[in-house]
Amino acid sequence: MLATVAVTGGLAAGAVQASAAPHAAPAAAPAALPAVDMEATVLAAQIDPRRADDTLTPGAKASVLAVEQALQARNLLDARWVDGYFGTETVAAYAAYQRSLGYSGLAANGLPGATSLTKLGENRYTVTRKISPGAKVQRDGYTVDARTQAMLAEAERLLGFKIVLSQGSYNPGGDPSSAGTHDGGGVVDISVTGMSAATRTSVARALRQVGFAAWVRNPNQGDWPWHIHAAAINDTDLSSQAQHQTGDYYLGLNGLADRGADDGPRVPIQTWEEYQRTH
Repeated sequence: MLATVAVTGGLAAGAVQASAAPHAAPAAAPAALPAVDMEATVLAAQIDPRRADDTLTPGAKASVLAVEQALQARNLLDARWVDGYFGTETVAAYAAYQRSLGYSGLAANGLPGATSLTKLGENRYTVTRKISPGAKVQRDGYTVDARTQAMLAEAERLLGFKIVLSQGSYNPGGDPSSAGTHDGGGVVDISVTGMSAATRTSVARALRQVGFAAWVRNPNQGDWPWHIHAAAINDTDLSSQAQHQTGDYYLGLNGLADRGADDGPRVPIQTWEEYQRTH
């Protein structure tokens, strides 16, 4: 009996000692990674290089900074350019990063694509509001991307009639007067045959409403007939020339080489994704 009591007492004492031991502190939760807003980042990459000053694109600073810090960490961008301003140095650095992944052509145009932006941010940031041009499709005998097609369809719905293309996208060298704007995606020319001046303006307005930088072009401006030129803002397949046009549109310019004042109908400027969120 005494032996039994001793063993039992020993167990009890051990139990008391165990219960008195301090609990291990829970492991600290890993810090949440910052988020990069892809929509804002791509927009800044179009507007910032066209500015005459260092004004930042509203809502883009934190995202651009995260991207620039990641490019700096890869020795692609000097520290002095890590400032939240997606200017020409950052565009060039991002294009170099795209080439380092084996991309070329439009896939290395300096505009962040969803895949490259996500890879650049591994263990550094997450990507929100991802955008993509989508697959290439046919419209009126021309090639456009799915995002552009959806935008055109919505513009037609607003207008109540069909609009017909006179030039599509992905058409490098197809029309020298286009100065490379149609080399990539997101850019179309629209036929205005039979349209009155008021109707041409209405079409340009509808295109702007759904997220195009759009202008009525006349023969006095270049070696071309009357038409409407439209570039889809934030299409990540835009050629460098088309990127410049969309940036100039935000700065109140006409998208031509003379960088004159915008001569199109005034509407609140927005991207296709912004339009979709409000309609």
